[in-house]
Amino acid sequence: MVRATARSPRSRWRYCRAGGQPTGHAVRVSAAPAPRTAFVLGGGGLLGAYEVGMLQALVEAGVRPDLVVGSSVGAINGAVIASDPTAGTVTRLREMWSALGTDAVFGGSLVGQVVTAARTRTHLHDHTALRRLVEAHAPVGLIEELQVPFQCVAASLERASAHWFTAGPITEAVLASASVPGLLPPLRIGDEHFLDGGLVDSIPVGRAVELGATEIYVLQVGRIERELTVPRWPWEVGMVAFEIARRSRYVEEMAALPAHVRAHVLPTGEDSAPLAQLRYRDTSAVAERIERAHRASAAYLREEAGGGATPGPDLAAEPAARD
Repeated sequence: MVRATARSPRSRWRYCRAGGQPTGHAVRVSAAPAPRTAFVLGGGGLLGAYEVGMLQALVEAGVRPDLVVGSSVGAINGAVIASDPTAGTVTRLREMWSALGTDAVFGGSLVGQVVTAARTRTHLHDHTALRRLVEAHAPVGLIEELQVPFQCVAASLERASAHWFTAGPITEAVLASASVPGLLPPLRIGDEHFLDGGLVDSIPVGRAVELGATEIYVLQVGRIERELTVPRWPWEVGMVAFEIARRSRYVEEMAALPAHVRAHVLPTGEDSAPLAQLRYRDTSAVAERIERAHRASAAYLREEAGGGATPGPDLAAEPAARD
């Protein structure tokens, strides 16, 4: 169980159980600097459709970001919403996700994928279709031209570390952040190669804090809610190992939130989400995921507006421990 208290300027999240962070809750802590609202969009492949529903709920509630940070598919969604955080942009995002089935970002026949894998020995697809999708829906060419300050993260192969894109071509930045290992090749920019941002910072809450955010809306795809179990099959070993690495940073960053920062973890509307999508090209559930997340997040935001922070089903008040 995860518990949170609002105690003193030194208040912190307290984690009593590993295995994830419940959603649809907020943490109230003491006041500090001038408010600065951030949207943090995490990774998750096609589960990124949930983020579109969350963005719709935020826009309808009148929540406007001062900062957007994204990782992996969250970089794609984040770059689009940072261009103009309005209902019209959410509509464009819906259209973009609806087009995934016809645009076939990870398209091609099984034979074609086998040929690509045999030729490259490292991946099944190239960046062509994804590049086309991003360019079609990014209204400006450079990060610094976006209405809202935006950053996204990718993993640098040469430096074995996170690289934050803060300026320059939007398409290259989000392609680098969304280059899933095995599916896409590393993206070369200059003399450096980049892979998916989820490898180094899947839900970059800490980056938002570093950039001065005081009110953070976490848009995640639901996997953090699922408790991990001991792997039973060979293919589960890698999935569980990656999920531990993915969650650990998020858990630590949420536990270390400064006292003046308030975080909202928006709900997907689903009880749980798969650790990995073996059918990574299946777009049949996109519309349903958008609607579920929209309904759940809108309900949460209404509760917030009506009565402040309302603990979720797994969040309970805990007597303050003495410092």
